[in-house]
Amino acid sequence: MKDLGSLLIRIVATEKALSLVEKANTLTFIVDRKATKSEIREAIERIFNVKVEKIRVLITPKGEKKAYIKLTPQYKASDIATRLGII
Repeated sequence: MKDLGSLLIRIVATEKALSLVEKANTLTFIVDRKATKSEIREAIERIFNVKVEKIRVLITPKGEKKAYIKLTPQYKASDIATRLGII
């Protein structure tokens, strides 16, 4: 198991990612290419003290791994986005 902080490379702050924060309670991160969904889930839950409902991942045309992390309804993605300074 890797260091949890190194799994999450950066948060994505595009217009689409910000609309997902508002509409779908979803955060978008670029993550380590080798990270599994369960490792990403554990990292997000530990670092931000939230519960993850669902994770979807894809490889971008640039070769980066992007993770869409939907939080359970009792947690707000906008709170984390504000804490990270993207809102």
